[in-house]
This record gives sequence, C-alpha cells and structure tokens, in this order.
Amino acid sequence: MAADLGELLVPFMPTIRVPKTGDRVFKSECAFSYDSPESEGGLYVCMNTFLGFGREHVERHYRKTGQSVYMHLKRHVKEVRIGRVIISNVLLNRDFNSEDYDFEDEAKLVIFPDHFEIALPNIEELPALVTIACDAVLNSPSAYKKQEPESWEEDIQESRHSRSLRQQDNGVRIRPSGWKCQKCEMRENLWLNLTDGAVLCGKWFFDGAGGNGHALDHYKDTNFPLAVKLETITPDGADVYSFEEEEAVLDPNISEHLSHFGIDMLQMQQRVKGSCVLHLSFLSPIINIEWEVIQESGSKLKSVYGSGYTGVKNLGNSCYLGCVMQVLFSIPEFQRMYVGNLQRIYDYSPLDPSQDFHCVLCYTVLLCECVTVVALRPQHQQKGLSPKMFKALVSKGHPEFSSSRQQDAQEFLQHVITLVERNSGGSENPSDVFRFLTEERVQCCQTRRVRYNQRVDYVMQLPVPIEAATNREELLAYEAKRREAEENQRAPPEPVRARVPFTACLQAFTEPDNVPDFWSSALQAKSAGVKTSRFSSFPEYLILQIKKFTFGVDWIPKKLDLSIDVPDFLDLNRFRATGLQTGEEELPNLSPPIVLPEDTRAPEIDEAAVMQLAEMGFPLEACRKAVYYTGNMGPEMAFNWIIAHMEEPDFAEPLSLPSSTIELLPSSESVAILTSMGFPRSHTIQALRATNNNLERALDWIFTHPEEEPSDADPTLSPDPEADAAGPRVKDGPGRYELLAFISHMGASTMSGHYVCHIKKEGRWVIYNDHKVSLSERPPKDLGYIYFYRRLSSS
Repeated sequence: MAADLGELLVPFMPTIRVPKTGDRVFKSECAFSYDSPESEGGLYVCMNTFLGFGREHVERHYRKTGQSVYMHLKRHVKEVRIGRVIISNVLLNRDFNSEDYDFEDEAKLVIFPDHFEIALPNIEELPALVTIACDAVLNSPSAYKKQEPESWEEDIQESRHSRSLRQQDNGVRIRPSGWKCQKCEMRENLWLNLTDGAVLCGKWFFDGAGGNGHALDHYKDTNFPLAVKLETITPDGADVYSFEEEEAVLDPNISEHLSHFGIDMLQMQQRVKGSCVLHLSFLSPIINIEWEVIQESGSKLKSVYGSGYTGVKNLGNSCYLGCVMQVLFSIPEFQRMYVGNLQRIYDYSPLDPSQDFHCVLCYTVLLCECVTVVALRPQHQQKGLSPKMFKALVSKGHPEFSSSRQQDAQEFLQHVITLVERNSGGSENPSDVFRFLTEERVQCCQTRRVRYNQRVDYVMQLPVPIEAATNREELLAYEAKRREAEENQRAPPEPVRARVPFTACLQAFTEPDNVPDFWSSALQAKSAGVKTSRFSSFPEYLILQIKKFTFGVDWIPKKLDLSIDVPDFLDLNRFRATGLQTGEEELPNLSPPIVLPEDTRAPEIDEAAVMQLAEMGFPLEACRKAVYYTGNMGPEMAFNWIIAHMEEPDFAEPLSLPSSTIELLPSSESVAILTSMGFPRSHTIQALRATNNNLERALDWIFTHPEEEPSDADPTLSPDPEADAAGPRVKDGPGRYELLAFISHMGASTMSGHYVCHIKKEGRWVIYNDHKVSLSERPPKDLGYIYFYRRLSSS
C-alpha cells in the first residue's frame, strides 16, 4: 500500500510545498465564503498556495490553477458548552480550536479531480516530503492569528470548584464601574466572590498590588472558594483565584458565573499592553446609564437569525468595524454590486483572492447578509462570523485601523468609502449613493461681495449648540452640585443629560460662520468674512454625524452627554442651494499673492511642540503645519490652529510651501504610474496639477472628476447644464428622507468604549451588538452618533 500511495503522489510531488516562515496558511476560513472546518463540507487547504476553500469553491481553484492536492479539514462538533474550555490538540494547532465546543478533528489529503482520499496521519505510507508538509500545515498558525508568545494561562489548571460552584440568588448586581471594597475604601485590587457577589480587596501576593486582605478574610468566614479580579475581565476570560487551592485557576464557566451578577463579558475590552479594564470605567457616571440604554440591557430581547441577521465577531476592539459593515452592506446598492456580480468577480479573481478588494468585499457582504444557500445552525450564528480577512485588507498600511486599538466609526466609514471608490475603476461605484455637493457661500463683510464654491461631501456633520438645551437650568444646577460635591469629597449628584432639539442642530448647521484668515480679492487684503453652507444636491442615502466630541480647556478630548430628538422623517429641501442671487456681486477671481521665502532652506519647526501635539492623537503632519503657521509660538497657539483647521480636506497632508511663482510640473514618474492604470494622459496631468503632485490625492481626484460625461447619462444626475464637464458626478433628488439605521457609541472617547448599531429591516428595528442580533424593543434614537437616512420616493 505504501508503494501504491508513493506512486500515486509522484506526479504531484513538485506541487506540494512545505510552509516556510512568512507563508500564510488559511486553515480557518474559505477565501470566498464563510466556510470553515466546522461547515458541513469542511475546508480544503491547497498544498501549494495554502489558501483555504469551501466545498463550493475548491473545484474552481482546481480548474483555474491546476493544483490537485488539498488537505481536507473537518471538525465534528460534539457538544455545546458555555464559557472557556481547555481542549487538547488532536490534529490541529490550538489556534484552530473553538472556544465553545468539544469536537473531533479529521484531516485527509484529497487529490483532484478524482477526489481520491488519504486519511491522516499516515506517516508510514506517505513519502517523507508529504508527511513533513502535512505536519507543517496542521501546526502552522492560521493566516490572521497574531504572532504573540503563548500566554501564561496554558500552565494554569482548572479549579475543582468551577463546575460544581453554587451561586446564591441574593439579587446582587455588580455595577460596571465605581467599585470599592465593602469593608474599606480601597478602589484597586478588588475581587468579586463568585458565590455571593461580595466585592473585597485582595492582598499583595495575589498580583503584586496592595490590599487589606478582606477577600481572604471573607473566604475564611464563608468558605466560598472562588473570586475573580474585576479589572481583568475581558471577552476571553478573567483572572480567577481559588482560596482553597491557593493558586490561580481556570474557570470554564466564568461567563455563566459572571452573568449571574449582571456582568456581560462582551462589555469588556483589553488594553494594548496586556492589562484589562471594563468598557465602562469612564469619567462621567451618566455614560454608565448610556451603556445600559443603548444596549437595551434591561429588556429580554428576542434573538433573530438568518439572511440579514448574522452577527459579526469582535476581534478585540473591532466593534466600530462590525457596526460599519452591518449598516454599509445592508444597503441594496452594495449588495447588488458585490453579490449581484459574485460569480464574475470570483471567476476573474487573482490567484490570492485574500488580496483582491472586490473578492474580500463580496466575502464580507456574505458574512453580514448570509445570502448563500448554505444554512448555518443557530448556535454558530450566535458566535458571530469573523471579519479577519476584511480587516486585514482594508486596514493594510493604515497606522490606526491596522492596530488593535478602538477607532472612530465615522473615520473608518469614510476610509471604506474611499477604498470602494478607488477600486471601482470604470465599473459601478456603490458609494455614489452617499456623495453630494455642498455649496459654500463666502461673503466679504466690508465690500458685501460674495464667492460661491462647491465641494464633494459624504457626511453631513451636525454641530450641537449646548446653549440651546431645553433643560439648561437643570444642567447649570447639576454642574454647581457636582463641583460642590467634588470640593467637599462627597458622592456626585444624580447625573443630568443635556436635551438639545434637533431643529437647533439644523439651525446651527446653516448659520453663518466666521472665516479665519479671510483674504478679500476685492480689497486685495485680509478682511472679515462669513461662510454659509447649503446642499447643491441631495444623495440617495444621507449620512448624518452628530458632533458629540470636543476638547476641554485642559486639551483632553471629551464626549458631550447629549439627547437629541432625531426624527424618523427628515425634510431638508429648504436647505437647497440657490446659487448667485439677483443683486449679489461676485468677488474678483484673483488669488492671494504668493509670498516667496527668503531662502530655499526647510522651514524651522519646533519639533518638541510638534511631538507634544502628536501625543494628543493629532496627525503628525497636521501638527507640523500647526507649529509652522503659528510661527513656533508654542503648543497652545498651535493647538488653536488645529481646532480651526481640522475639518479642512488637506488637514493631515504634508506641509508644502511654494518656492517660487513657477508652476510645478507633474513628474514623469507620477504620470507614468497613473497612465499605466488606464487613465488618459491629459486627465492624469490635470489631476496631478490640482493636487500639488500628490499621487494618492491625484488618484482620488480622478475618481471624483471624471474626464467626460457618458452618452447615456443617468437622469438622476445633477441637472445643472453649466456644471464643469470635469466636475464630480452626483445623483440628485428630493431632500426628504426616512431613518434607516444608526450607530451608537458608549464611552468617553472615540478611542475607547463600545459601538452597537440599530438597523430597520422589514418594518422592525434590529440591534446588532457584535455577534448578538436581536429585535429591538426601544431603539435609543436620541443617543446615536452616526445616522443613515434613505431618500423617500417622490411619489
């Protein structure tokens, strides 16, 4: 038999590779779908490219590449469990293990096209090279597993009390923050007894922190053996100590034990450097209430499954990504673009589809919508489907989104829209549904002359005038009581949230705004100027962002505690732009004089001030510009410059100063790169000139400034016959909208906390909280951060 297998594999030996350092082995998910070893058909891993394929897609890969030898991985789920379990490795590396199931793993070599199967392990009968390759694949980490050292948890044993622990039904519920020892005032090194819910301080030998030993005293009085350290709870587990066994232990039922006291492990986040904190350990007590309201924690929500109701697994601080995915890919235009062209995109995919934007987008839509015919078991849907491939591709090369830190959902949404546009080429661009034109009217206060400009926008950013709060007196009284309590070291008063009318936010959006450093071409000098904004067109889907985040006097970013009566139906027609009016006189079309530098040396910049600003989270190039344009007058002046200019489109672009009045010609290298992508030379040169020879910005300029209009123009496109033929194409229609979805944020900053989203589907609101998908009973529309409106038909 050994000779037979050896002879059988001889023709395929040149195609069988041993994974080398740096090779990615896709043994956890299919490159084209959500199929995994737990799926009914298992997963096929190519023994040459190490790409993974579900049963539906492996034949396509064989026909396209001629690769014949695949490893078939199949996981047989035996029993569902709650909490974290320790599972022995049968055939596969431990990163391949499931957290919620006992299982048996099966591996085979399959030779196409005859589907000849060879069971593994089969060391004696297989050629040595094949055995080494199979063993290397089975023990390689999955493609998206973080390369981190093994945790010390591997040496910790399960407690003998964990499975038989009896918890008291005493009604104890643990608050998400503000803990202190029940017997002293300690607020650190606190341990929750898993039997009765007592919160008590530990002793120094538990983890090196100080304490008065009240947790140990409690055990001596009660014999309740297990306690968990509150600050260490994450979605992956927590630090558990057994007083009786006198050592740190594992509790496979920790999720169930914590839930008994009202603690949901999904509400936790892990710090970058290993220590852990609760999501809700924030400055303002009102945010704790916000958490419960937004997640509808007090309700018994009904879980839902199926097409359009599939949760997304949190990869660790990736809830911003999951929410954006759920909303974006519930929009028909995105489904039509990617799911409607599914077979064509797959047929023309590159050899490594994990690096192809369109393939990954198709895959992601399938994750969110579950539109394929393969039915998932409810318990698998509850786990959530993993967006690892999507995150790896869309965040590639981005300093923030490629990290494991929490991010701003609005910034990530804009990033995805930009990538969709950039990869659309000449095909349909689904992000067109968000694009609209904003008219900016700038008036010189001295001459009363005006200038009209248009810019492309994707998000309507709505300011919040706190002074318009309807409970202003209540807020002032609360602030006075809070300061008094702080000065006297007393407990803070019951928090009060500002209630701001939505109409006041709209009014603030349309009110004239002062223009800093306005240069009047009529006066040929600096003057006072005011700017107003209106809609030149209305998009099919309007994204509306509430500007909840600001900066305090101490330069620390903070979140405004707001309740805004955001309407279900929105009519913006009264804010449509009207252009130059009768009696208005335009400002001359003159540019400010170019001030030549005294020499060509690089500008002197106070790098210490730059780094001080950068440590606050601002882009480095923006900090350099701020310090330069404020004459190195210190970080405070530069900070004020940042606040005044942070919404400008080139805010984070590198500092660029003219060295002469001679126009800079596009470099031949940049022209060659863009023309090689299929863009006309004349259009390429125009784009580079318009963006100061910045290649990336020029590419975006090309996508938003098509060279010519197509002959079969869409009747919904901007009807202005005098519009520049090279200007951006936008779809226009009535400004009447219905609320479709909203993303909510809980926490004190966009860089921390948690995101969930609510989407209206089939006439009912649904809440998506990572992998949990449930029918919403009380959608908290007044506490949202980003809102998505769908245009109503003209009828």
